[in-house]
Amino acid sequence: MSKVYILGGAQTDFERNWKKEGKNMVALLKEAVTDGLANADITFDDIKELNKDNRVACFVGNFIAEKYTEQGHLGAFMTEVNAAFYGVPSARYEAACASSSVAIDAAQTKIKSGDYDVAIVVGWELMKTVDSKTGGDFLGRAAFYEKEGKDIDFPFPKLFGKLADETLKKYPIEEKRYMDALASISAINYSNGKRNPMAQTRKWFMSYEQASTRGTETNPLVGGKLAVSDCSQVTDGAAVVVLASEKFMKERGIKEKPVIKGYGHRVAPMLFEKKMADNAASAFILPWTRQAVVDAYKRSGLTVDDMDVFETHDCFTSSEYAAISSFGLTEPSREYEAVESGLISFDGKKPINPSGGLIGCGHPVGASGARMFLDLYKQVTGTAGRYQIHGVRNAMMLNIGGSATTNYVFVVGVDR
Repeated sequence: MSKVYILGGAQTDFERNWKKEGKNMVALLKEAVTDGLANADITFDDIKELNKDNRVACFVGNFIAEKYTEQGHLGAFMTEVNAAFYGVPSARYEAACASSSVAIDAAQTKIKSGDYDVAIVVGWELMKTVDSKTGGDFLGRAAFYEKEGKDIDFPFPKLFGKLADETLKKYPIEEKRYMDALASISAINYSNGKRNPMAQTRKWFMSYEQASTRGTETNPLVGGKLAVSDCSQVTDGAAVVVLASEKFMKERGIKEKPVIKGYGHRVAPMLFEKKMADNAASAFILPWTRQAVVDAYKRSGLTVDDMDVFETHDCFTSSEYAAISSFGLTEPSREYEAVESGLISFDGKKPINPSGGLIGCGHPVGASGARMFLDLYKQVTGTAGRYQIHGVRNAMMLNIGGSATTNYVFVVGVDR
């Protein structure tokens, strides 16, 4: 099977509120795609030339623009970005918060099969078009809406609050130790976000002391034991990555670009309660998440020892906690060791979310998979700036949709 190379990409500034700027989805797409192509050294004229022989396609990841922006048929909107996209195959891919990971997977598959030589992947979401309660209801569609979202205020904080409760039930860990570990995860992600010039929270304040003091005026509870400090952000934004075939690399004389070394994709039961029943025979609280990681290691021929950095789906601190053992950084039930020892901190041996993650960088739902993937690219190419981890050769990401229903894992590394 042929290799899939990553040429580059870009993300928008996740601090921005596009509605307040008077800008719509077309403005968002124009900016993100133009910047992404420039970073990848691809011009609109290149796209026109490639399209003459049907060698380029677009893959758009978005969760629920039909609600947030009253618009569907999103793949076709690439033609609004530039006339170079007239005639270029383009379609929208959806899997809740893993929507742009599905788009990446579809893109890499088309390149591996030889159908296309260049794939432009765009993930985006505009979420600040409605109030927070309405937005929370929209996001409830990522769960089993009739049973887990309808007529429930902010269903996802409650679902991931239940994950915290179930973790405490499944493993012999003292509640204070677990909750303190979650507070540390929050503090790490906020601290990392301050290094990232595109992070939504780079000007915000969050300390371990505030994160560990829940149920206060400055850190109110939002779902079970979880507080505001445990939550990812409501974010507007887009991320673009450009993938290419070996043939294209040889034609252009491009060398030493990162490659996709492995991937994993598994789907767990839709209902959260069925997920918890399903894990009874497993040591892992989220066994299908773990299996997606195992699949990615197997396909890449690498192990956790080979990974230098991780980006994970910290929609809530409880999801990042579960990811620690899923990655293989600790045995299940001992995730707190990776937090307390500093293993996953920015200066640790296995840093998680140097970008700030969803908590620190932001979580425009349909863009998060592509944003994480882009950050893997930055880390292995040494272009992450102030949040660069030294000497990265291989990096792994975990992107989940719903209550860890859709699980996507990618391994990106240098091809040498």
